[in-house]
Amino acid sequence: MDATGHTEQENFGDREPVLDVVDRVCESCFGLFMALTFVGTVSAVGAGADAGHKMFYTALGCNLAWGLADAVMFLVRTLVARGRRVTLAHSVRGQPNAAAGVRTLRGAMAAWLRPLIGDTELESIRRRVAARPDLPQRAVFVRDDFTAAAAIFVLVVAATFPVALPFVLFAHVPTALIVSRVLTIAMLFGSGMALGHYAGFRGWQAGLAMAAVGVLLTVAIIALGG
Repeated sequence: MDATGHTEQENFGDREPVLDVVDRVCESCFGLFMALTFVGTVSAVGAGADAGHKMFYTALGCNLAWGLADAVMFLVRTLVARGRRVTLAHSVRGQPNAAAGVRTLRGAMAAWLRPLIGDTELESIRRRVAARPDLPQRAVFVRDDFTAAAAIFVLVVAATFPVALPFVLFAHVPTALIVSRVLTIAMLFGSGMALGHYAGFRGWQAGLAMAAVGVLLTVAIIALGG
């Protein structure tokens, strides 16, 4: 990547090179729910000897496709957000006076943050933006964007295995279904605990809540024909 891309990432608040807790958990759950739609319809697969293999490969193929789509949309989302920040910086720099620059910055802030930051702090930011000699002219991708997109793809695809692999490993479908459900609930519980700790909630309560929400969401997806 060119120097402009690296400068932009280092100075305009782009996401970290490694996906944060919310990204990792949400992408894993997305793949989990996709796989669960196939497991939830296991009774309709048939009693053939290769029914479990067919379901596994179908679920894997689905998650390969959706993992790719999710990774591409992450790249789109990242570039758009980065472009917005670069545009804002140029807009602040191009204002005719300091007061207008401060108003531009304030207008771009989240509503909850506006009362917490005064004009003095915003003016300090405006001066630093205006003084930047290396302000990027446009948004570009950087290497870490593709690393994060690849991580998203892997997370979505990997979520297939705990849910669908038991149907390959166990010839007895009811046994495979029990193992799959146990692993699914354990994954949902662990995901909820991770999100709970990250958000400052009680881990076990968040884990139970995520497991319950996951089960209900899966039922809804199946009922709607997902």
